[in-house]
Amino acid sequence: MLRGSGVTTLQYTALTVLERRGGISAAQLARDSFVTPQAMADMLRALEQRELISRSPNPASRRELLVHLTEEGRRLLAEYADAHAAIEELMLSGLSRAERARLRSSLDGSWRALRPPR
Repeated sequence: MLRGSGVTTLQYTALTVLERRGGISAAQLARDSFVTPQAMADMLRALEQRELISRSPNPASRRELLVHLTEEGRRLLAEYADAHAAIEELMLSGLSRAERARLRSSLDGSWRALRPPR
């Protein structure tokens, strides 16, 4: 799906996280994208060079930068939205509405279990 974009699957995942939860720290983005902080630092450098993300100081903590999706990043996600939806639909096509709801609930529970307590 992403071959012509120049974006990896992990980078695409991080961009979709930012689309839902922009203005978060790199550490939080790493947790939400299920990658290590070091892998996220490398990813952010690449995404920032392509102007798909930007970073700005956190007003609540001068040492922390917040990561934001840029308009170019939004354009890239919009360009691949239909292909992404088609893959998701194909993946779920054998499930009934009730099975899809149970799968979503199970995945949400699994995701919450992996998040560190606050």
